[in-house]
Amino acid sequence: QVQLVESGGGLVQAGGSLRLSCAASGRTFNSYDMGWFRRAPGKEREFVAAIKWSGARTYYADSVKGRFTISRDNAKNTVYLQMNSLEPEDTAVYYCAAGPTITIVHAQYAYWGQGTQVTVSS
Repeated sequence: QVQLVESGGGLVQAGGSLRLSCAASGRTFNSYDMGWFRRAPGKEREFVAAIKWSGARTYYADSVKGRFTISRDNAKNTVYLQMNSLEPEDTAVYYCAAGPTITIVHAQYAYWGQGTQVTVSS
């Protein structure tokens, strides 16, 4: 079992930055690949970024490539999402997820956090 708790969301102006954190419980954190997803009001859940358990591979949605950076610190059982040059279209609830394989498919992640709200004003 892995429990995930996101933090770091908030209200920011367009062009600003936020760093989301996802703290994981459990001693097997460093065996899981991790992903970030988001859900905007009235829209489907959307893949944002993912990182291999070792940190050696990362994937990004085209919409955030070059602006967002996913990273992890296995010693701290934490994965991060650094978000720069935020746009109003990035407004959503952001979720972290843990799973056995690095993938953009949300159904393949076994564990989910409760989400953190990110609001970008224009």
